[in-house]
Amino acid sequence: MIASLLRLIALRPFLGMAILGVPVVALIAIGLITVFAVKAFMALLVPALVVLALIWFFRRMARA
Repeated sequence: MIASLLRLIALRPFLGMAILGVPVVALIAIGLITVFAVKAFMALLVPALVVLALIWFFRRMARA
C-alpha cells in the first residue's frame, strides 16, 4: 500500500497532494480550532474565578 501511494505521488503529484493533503489540512484546522476554543475558555474562566476568589476573600475578611 505504501508503494502504491508513493507511485501515485510520483506519477500524479496533484492527485497525490489532493488525497494526502486534505487530511493534513483537516488536522491542522482541527488543531487550530481546539487551541482557539481552549484560549477562549480560559479567557472567560480565569477572570471569573479571580472575581469569585476576591468576593470570597473580602466576605471572609468582613466576618472576621
